[in-house]
Amino acid sequence: MAELANIRIDGARLWDSLMEMAQIGGTPKGGCKRLTLTDLDRQGRELFTRWCDEAGLSMKVDRMGNMFARRPGLDESLPPVVMGSHLDTQPTGGKFDGVLGVLGALEVMRSLNDLNIRTRHPIEIANWTNEEGSRFAPAMVSSGVFAGVYTEEFAYGRLDQEGKSLGDELQRIGFQGPEKVGGRPFHAFFELHIEQGPILEDENVDIGVVTHGQGQRWYEIDLTGFESHAGSTPMKVRRDALLGAARIVELANKIGWAHAPLAVATVGMCNPYPNSRNVIPGQCFLTVDFRHPSDDTLAAMDAALREGVAAICAEIGLESDVRQIFYYAPVAFEESCVAAVRRAAEHLGYSYRDIVSGAGHDACYIARVAPTAMIFTPCVDGVSHNETEDIKQEWSTAGANVLLQAVLDKAEIVA
Repeated sequence: MAELANIRIDGARLWDSLMEMAQIGGTPKGGCKRLTLTDLDRQGRELFTRWCDEAGLSMKVDRMGNMFARRPGLDESLPPVVMGSHLDTQPTGGKFDGVLGVLGALEVMRSLNDLNIRTRHPIEIANWTNEEGSRFAPAMVSSGVFAGVYTEEFAYGRLDQEGKSLGDELQRIGFQGPEKVGGRPFHAFFELHIEQGPILEDENVDIGVVTHGQGQRWYEIDLTGFESHAGSTPMKVRRDALLGAARIVELANKIGWAHAPLAVATVGMCNPYPNSRNVIPGQCFLTVDFRHPSDDTLAAMDAALREGVAAICAEIGLESDVRQIFYYAPVAFEESCVAAVRRAAEHLGYSYRDIVSGAGHDACYIARVAPTAMIFTPCVDGVSHNETEDIKQEWSTAGANVLLQAVLDKAEIVA
């Protein structure tokens, strides 16, 4: 791969594309709110489509709205090398989470065109639908359908908080394509992403070579007590669902600490009902998120949660329904793809280190059906899923340069 050492992407052009995409759903604090399958998501998809057309790429869209933009190879019978991520954001998201992986891949295509480089294998960009899961849970549902984890019917039936279904919204914005979901052979898949944590910046490392993805378990919990007057109901007879939720928040935190430093535990949503200042809440909905790179540890955390919720509810007099709605086991990325990322960073002269992803990514599902690896860039203060999320232009350039050469390693440069 030494002959590729001087091949680079156009970092300024990539940055300009990131900033232009960020205007779609841009927030006053400098972030992005481009929730999946909204009109803003449609606008982002349309801009991406236009850019792909201008780069001479052909576009196909499958029945989950996953987009595949293709640059032909010298041998079109060979499976493509695919790179990509997602364009949807969190409600208070940043400009780079997911988007860097899609537009970094686009910049790779543009640079290959500029340099008149041809490859034996075709190369494709993938934009996966509903990676974030912030509007339709669970996360990564469309790459999950692609990998055979979920059915299309399950995915189409996911509802947002307004009762709108993923399937209906996919049709409404015009991105329910005709292509079959899954069954597309990938020679390799690479996902470029910001770290979403502080390690690379703290250690002044340019590139994270992602070797594993953490396993995750997501839960939804419904607590049922009894609504009654806040002023005339004695403390000893109350069945306060919000009190139960508060204790479960503390329980989840303790479970996380019990398996630290690798474990993390989060309660991200808590919705009491009827949410009136002088009514004792009779119902409460909350979510729990557990993550750890060991499946055995995740199982132990699951058992501790269920046992703890049962004890809390028995003490307060509540009924509970604990549902695990999302699970995937820890992922080990494919060694030859990981090695291609290491070689790329080394030949380009970037500092690098192996790292485990603490967040879920589409790559974690694609790894079930294709050789896969991920590339991390630093992000400022490790902040993500926040409007202040930020990276430096040189970081995005370095990440896309590594992506370019890792893809050429697998796609087999011929000219």
